[in-house]
Amino acid sequence: MTQNLARTVFLLAHTGRPAAIRSAELVVKGLLRHGIGVRVLEEEARDLPLPEEVALVKEATPQCLDGCELLIVLGGDGTLLRGAEFARASGVPMLGVNLGRVGFLAEAERDDLDRVVDRVVARSYEVEERMTVDVVVHRNGDIVHTDWALNEAAVQKAGAEKLLEVVLEIDGRPVTGFGCDGVVLSTPTGSTAYAFSAGGPVVWPEVEALLMVPISAHALFAKPLVTSPDSVLAVEVLPHIPPGVLWCDGRRTVELPPGARVEVRRGAVPVRLARLHHSSFTDRLVAKFALPTTGWRGAPHHPSE
Repeated sequence: MTQNLARTVFLLAHTGRPAAIRSAELVVKGLLRHGIGVRVLEEEARDLPLPEEVALVKEATPQCLDGCELLIVLGGDGTLLRGAEFARASGVPMLGVNLGRVGFLAEAERDDLDRVVDRVVARSYEVEERMTVDVVVHRNGDIVHTDWALNEAAVQKAGAEKLLEVVLEIDGRPVTGFGCDGVVLSTPTGSTAYAFSAGGPVVWPEVEALLMVPISAHALFAKPLVTSPDSVLAVEVLPHIPPGVLWCDGRRTVELPPGARVEVRRGAVPVRLARLHHSSFTDRLVAKFALPTTGWRGAPHHPSE
C-alpha cells in the first residue's frame, strides 16, 4: 500500500448493495479530484469500480486506518455498526452515509453525497464522542468473556421454547427478577435501536445515562430503567435454566451458560462521529420515524415592549 497524498480517507461500503457501489464510485472520484487519497479494503475493492490511485488494504485491522483523518461508511445500520468497530479501535472519526432504512448513526443520506465530499474537502465538520459500554461475563467468579457495544448488550433466551429467568442488579443491589425473552442494556445512542423496539425510552445522545429494558417480561414490575452513567448494571441468569446468549450491537454473540452474570458499565473508549451540521436530535427523530407534526404552530411569540 503506497500513497503519499497529504490527506487520506478510509472508505467502508456494503458492496452487496448496488446503491453502495454507485455511491462509493461518486465519493472516491470526488475526493481524488481534490487531491485526497482514498484507502479501501481489498476484498471490497473487487466489487467496486475504483481508479488505480485508490490504495488497497489486505487485512481489516485498526492499523489499516493509520494516517487517515476520516472513516466514511456507506450502508445501512449493520454496515455503520461495523464501521463503529473500526472507529473505536483506531480513534478515527466515522462519517456515516445512510443507504438503508433508518440509519440513526448516519450523518447524511444518499442524496447528500456531493455535499459530503465538499464538506470533507473543506474540513467543514465537527467531531463528537458517543458513549459506549464495556461488557464482562462472569461465571463462578471467573471472567469468561469481555466485549463492548455502541448501541447495546442484549441478554436473550437461546430458543423459543422457554423463558429466560434472570435477576437484575444495579450498583451491587438486586432490583427484581422475572422470566422474559431478554434484557437490553443500552447507551443513549442505542435507545433508538433494540431498546426502542423493546419499549424503552428515547434518550437524547447528549444525555449521559445507561438503560435497562426488559424484553417481554412475565412480571408486574418490568419497566425500563434509566440510571447514572457511572452505574454498573448486571443481569444474572439463574442456574437451573437452559443457556442464554449475549449479543453486542447485534453483531457479536456468545453463549451464556446457566449461572452466568453479565455486567455492563460505561465504556472506557468512546466512538468518535463526524458531524456535518447542527440539526437537532429532535429533527432527526421526526425525520427518521416520519413522525406526524401537522398542526404544530411553534412557540408563542411575544411582541417586544
